[in-house]
Amino acid sequence: MPRYYAIVPAAGSGTRFGGETPKQYLPLAGRPLIYHTLGALCRCARIERVWAVLSPDDIWWQKYCWTALGAKLETVFCGGATRAGSVANGLSAAATAVADDDWVLVHDAARPCVSQAMLAALCDGLADDPVGGLLAVPVADTLKRADAAQRVAATEPRDGLWQAQTPQMFRYGLLAGALANAADVTDEAGAIEAAGHKPKLVRADPTNLKVTYPADLRLAELILRARGDG
Repeated sequence: MPRYYAIVPAAGSGTRFGGETPKQYLPLAGRPLIYHTLGALCRCARIERVWAVLSPDDIWWQKYCWTALGAKLETVFCGGATRAGSVANGLSAAATAVADDDWVLVHDAARPCVSQAMLAALCDGLADDPVGGLLAVPVADTLKRADAAQRVAATEPRDGLWQAQTPQMFRYGLLAGALANAADVTDEAGAIEAAGHKPKLVRADPTNLKVTYPADLRLAELILRARGDG
């Protein structure tokens, strides 16, 4: 039976957020943001090991205590210049433990509100899938395309459009090979698509938000506290 593993690329600086502290270490409900992300993955009974892929010059990790997350957590200081590079390096670091047919869940460090129900839905929904897939939500808002003057150039049809989330879950061998040939993608599904496959969309919900701007931190805290996780 294939096993389940997780990789969390966390080598970025969070430039869109602003400030000197990398986004993944900003305080959220009394802990660093990434603590909640890693905690959700470590609590998932199916996941055997979680790799946090950090920047080689990360000076923040050692400032906190992570022991409460348990023995599943492993840190590797091999993050790359891009998300795809960090994931590829994380896959290389995991090579001695993971078989080609094992599942790898790649999850954004800045998505601290992923629930156990979402993780179960992803694993159950893809258990027998030949490709793998990702959590996502159908686009609900009207989409406007802007011109150079930031005026509406067109209204885009939203039929069939989904907003990609993470985790994105694929077989180790398939994902490693796809990333080796598509280093400029912004998510793992993009690499799988470039390899000629069609990832499956597994419906999640908007509470699995990505913390991108300061207001998102407060919303994430409200979600966590409502669940009793914050």
